[in-house]
Amino acid sequence: MASMAKVRVEPEGFEFEAADAQTVMDAAHDAGLFWPTTCGGQGICTSCACAVESGAENLDAMGRSELKTLAEEMGEAAVKARRLRLACQARVHGDVTVRKPGVRPDGGV
Repeated sequence: MASMAKVRVEPEGFEFEAADAQTVMDAAHDAGLFWPTTCGGQGICTSCACAVESGAENLDAMGRSELKTLAEEMGEAAVKARRLRLACQARVHGDVTVRKPGVRPDGGV
């Protein structure tokens, strides 16, 4: 069995495992966490966007549609400077730390 990658979400310090090629958001949901989204993971809003603090090399390269969605909302320079990714599109291949306020245990407020 393939080893699981560890995903850490700041500022709350949540840690959970992700299967290879699982998206950050899907792995968070599997771990019982609520991840802000308005499009339900279709990659067309930016509600799930997170800043990659470490392990960017352990995520799939950003696709054109992901970059287009982020750039239209925030500008391409801001996306690159802040290392932003859509959590619903970023597929995990190793340990990664991201920053996303608003992530919380699902069902709790």
